[in-house]
Amino acid sequence: MAWSAGAYGVTAVRIARRGRGARRRAGEERLTFVVGAPRSGTTFTAGSLAAQPGWVDLGEVPLLKAAIPELVGRPAAEQSGRVRRIIQRVRTLGLARGLRGVEQTPETAFVLAAALQAFPQAQAVHVVRDGRDVVCSLLERGWFRADRGGFDDARGAYGPHPRFWVEPERTDEFSRVSEARRAAWAWRRYVSAVRGVRERVVDLRYEALVTQPDTEAQRLSASLGGDADALAAAFGRAHDTSLGRWRTDLTSEQVRDVVDEAGELLAELGYA
Repeated sequence: MAWSAGAYGVTAVRIARRGRGARRRAGEERLTFVVGAPRSGTTFTAGSLAAQPGWVDLGEVPLLKAAIPELVGRPAAEQSGRVRRIIQRVRTLGLARGLRGVEQTPETAFVLAAALQAFPQAQAVHVVRDGRDVVCSLLERGWFRADRGGFDDARGAYGPHPRFWVEPERTDEFSRVSEARRAAWAWRRYVSAVRGVRERVVDLRYEALVTQPDTEAQRLSASLGGDADALAAAFGRAHDTSLGRWRTDLTSEQVRDVVDEAGELLAELGYA
């Protein structure tokens, strides 16, 4: 209970600061869920969307992140009800009612259908990035490293143990494989989870965002009903230095592990 109260408080303060002085619209329910594998550019995308007038970045919501593992597999009504209660509470406490909230918890990918059911006017933006580059970034963070200790902001432990998204029949395998393969595993599972939901979902390739910011801003704004100029200006701040970094940062053995675990999806998405 103490952790929950503290997490709500920290989240509310962050949101209130971001939404200060923003233009509001009574009864605003057009939330946007930015989903994708961790380290795919979801944070940058959410922040860019929130740069539009009348929008606010809710950030990652720790209470939602902590609830999702136990919600997976539950009835849809239970999922959607819990998601709505958590998000509405942080919107209220963060003085964000009337603003177009952008929710960017990556794990929302696994309850996305329920989240969209909870907010019938909401849409989702699925940020897809080359899984090999995602693996590079995850290795840099060390979240799946065998000797990594500590916890994330939702009290989830780092390290090589299987997460809720690992297939039940493969849980024993997860801890034994290489860190690169665990990272590729995460990318595959997050991306596949979102690809199972197509209604009210807009795909955004990270590579296109970086290399064609104006075009992607126009396309996204047309789908979401936003301010294309403001979004293009925000997208224009992206850098291309991380594109294709896997070619120099991954060893040949790591590349093989990534392809073994996620090669089929990489090929399906045109990355291999």
